[in-house]
Amino acid sequence: MTYDRCLKLAKQNPGAAQSLAQTWHERGGAHPADHCAAVALVGLKRYKEAATRLEALAQAMTTAPTGLRADVFDQAGQAWLLAGDPVRAYAAAGQALVLQPNDPELLLDRAEAAAAAGYYDNAVGDLDHVLKANPNRIEALIYRASAYRALKRLDPALADAEKALAQAPNSVPALLERGNIRRLNGDLAGARADWERIGQLAPGTQADMAARANLEHLDRKDPAPAAQTSRTR
Repeated sequence: MTYDRCLKLAKQNPGAAQSLAQTWHERGGAHPADHCAAVALVGLKRYKEAATRLEALAQAMTTAPTGLRADVFDQAGQAWLLAGDPVRAYAAAGQALVLQPNDPELLLDRAEAAAAAGYYDNAVGDLDHVLKANPNRIEALIYRASAYRALKRLDPALADAEKALAQAPNSVPALLERGNIRRLNGDLAGARADWERIGQLAPGTQADMAARANLEHLDRKDPAPAAQTSRTR
């Protein structure tokens, strides 16, 4: 009960959660208290400190269930991403996968870290595993399309984006990605249509702002930046 209350508080009031976790630790809260304290640090935007503590905690939890240790390593990886260190994020995600091989969520998280670190081939490899088990997983298709695009493999990139949109025609991330690929393929009208559609489906969102920026570059006829797709959490 204390653990659940502390984790809930970490999202609502991370400063209070940190105080609770410290008191709980002093009373013998052990690893659960340490985990809550680290999660609270994420809420406080102290990402590097959170990542370091989560990684150390996962290494120390030698008697904990394997799945729980893997989750803590994965959380460390996400904290390293937030701290702007995708190489360490990739390493932490790898430690999670040593414990839970072929877990699709862990593979997706490592693919995200791989792409952020510029390891696009590695990202494709992890996403291949996810899609082999579930060929229609839209998130993995969009993310692999983004990795293929970064590798300048535009034909498979477009195929993945098209497959995602065949299942979810109003997927904003898929439309943003297909627009990026179409622009690189010289299909400027198609790119414009995708990016304008985002403005209709999700006005004012981060994706809409990215699409608008791309449209402005298109109107000026200069190269538009095409950011990598990130996981939605």
